[in-house]
Amino acid sequence: MSIARHKYLILDTSILCVWLKMPDFETCGPDDNRWDYGRVNEKISEENGLGTYFVLPLASIIETGNHITHIRGDRRKFAIELSKIINNSIDNNSPWVAFSNQKELWSPDGLRRLTDRWLKTVDVLSLGDASIVDVAEYYCSLGDVEIFSGDQGLIAYQPKHAPYIPRRRK
Repeated sequence: MSIARHKYLILDTSILCVWLKMPDFETCGPDDNRWDYGRVNEKISEENGLGTYFVLPLASIIETGNHITHIRGDRRKFAIELSKIINNSIDNNSPWVAFSNQKELWSPDGLRRLTDRWLKTVDVLSLGDASIVDVAEYYCSLGDVEIFSGDQGLIAYQPKHAPYIPRRRK
């Protein structure tokens, strides 16, 4: 008998910007794996239907907020939409996982681990991306994880899943 593992979808900035339909962020990803609003929305709807939990890393919040500040036009409209997503995460509204679950990643020890990772990968990962990998590894201990991103470099750091082996009854 096996116990079903939950799936966690970690949303990266690139996907979040496309999903919000932000100007100058209509697509992300390489030519052979391009993500536009329709494809992103379809994936999110599909994962939601499967009972997947959505995780919003702090880096994605900050980076998306920064992009909103620099767009031309109605910034407030995009800020309101991002705020709704953030609040759903804060409030643990399904399918969002409570943001507070990530608090240990921002402890002094968690930040030391983050800077250690970043120093080892600084040529290929931004500090924000390194923190997203930390979030993915944290949730990997709880279930299956997918980093949902248009950034192939970040996806390359997706944690490998250890097979789930249930304990046998004595």
